[in-house]
Amino acid sequence: MLDELQRVLLGYWHQLIAALPRLVLALVLLGIVWVIASRVRTYLDGRLAANSDDPLLARFLTKMARWIVLVIGGLISLQIIGFSGIVSGIMAGAGVSAVVVGFAFKDIAENFLAGVILAFNRPFNLRDTISIQEVMGRVESLDMRTTRVKTFDGKDVYIPNATVLKEKVTNYTRDGYLRQDFMVGIDFEDSVAGATNLILEQISQIPEILSADPHGPFVVVDELATSTVNLKVFFWTTTDDYRRGVLELRSNVMDRTKTVLAANGYSLPPDIIEIRLPGFQSALPIEVRMAPGQSGPTLSLPPATPPA
Repeated sequence: MLDELQRVLLGYWHQLIAALPRLVLALVLLGIVWVIASRVRTYLDGRLAANSDDPLLARFLTKMARWIVLVIGGLISLQIIGFSGIVSGIMAGAGVSAVVVGFAFKDIAENFLAGVILAFNRPFNLRDTISIQEVMGRVESLDMRTTRVKTFDGKDVYIPNATVLKEKVTNYTRDGYLRQDFMVGIDFEDSVAGATNLILEQISQIPEILSADPHGPFVVVDELATSTVNLKVFFWTTTDDYRRGVLELRSNVMDRTKTVLAANGYSLPPDIIEIRLPGFQSALPIEVRMAPGQSGPTLSLPPATPPA
């Protein structure tokens, strides 16, 4: 029994010694392939980034090229070691393997294929501000499986590419222009035309607001509310920096509008609350009392009692 075990181990040792040069050659080849793949990625990244207007596509293609070089190098290394049967089996069974892998790793395969589609035909570019489902932020990268979005509160959200491809994507910065609006209420006795002129004159002094047609600002009467005439102010701005160029600018425009209307005698009345009396009560009795420890009077409403 011991002699048989020694004979088997000795046979494996001889096989290892015989295959050692090929193993060393395969390892050296893998090292060379790794270096080549890194150089190819660096070269393509520099060339495509310099000659392409689409950095997101350039990065995706460089990653794809690196993985292709690594896979080819791995197959050649297996061939050198003597695993030609394995290589042939991999190549011959590629179709069957694709089906098996497709079922076993459905989500991974789906996201990978979605990433390929998004690399060539997608609704956003790098650094665009987008909204997908409940996530809103800047696009930072497109990888093999996910799209990385940086939200405005500093979170990195990795969205599966299949979700990006299937769901509704809102792009706020693709065209470079975005219209903003807000509501301001004036009294019914105030002049709508005068308030409109004041608002337009004030916001036209802000250089970040576009003034040329068709992106000029305008004001319309949006609603005749209970206590106010509601004016809706529309203006356009560029969207190179969504957070600062849009959100902060809107706040600035609203503050200027409030200030200029108040300075010119326009009242910004609050909502009026209407109190309805029950049918059996024709008047609302109000009694003024001085509460102990208070410097001013308080209003006291006695409970309403229905007629007997």
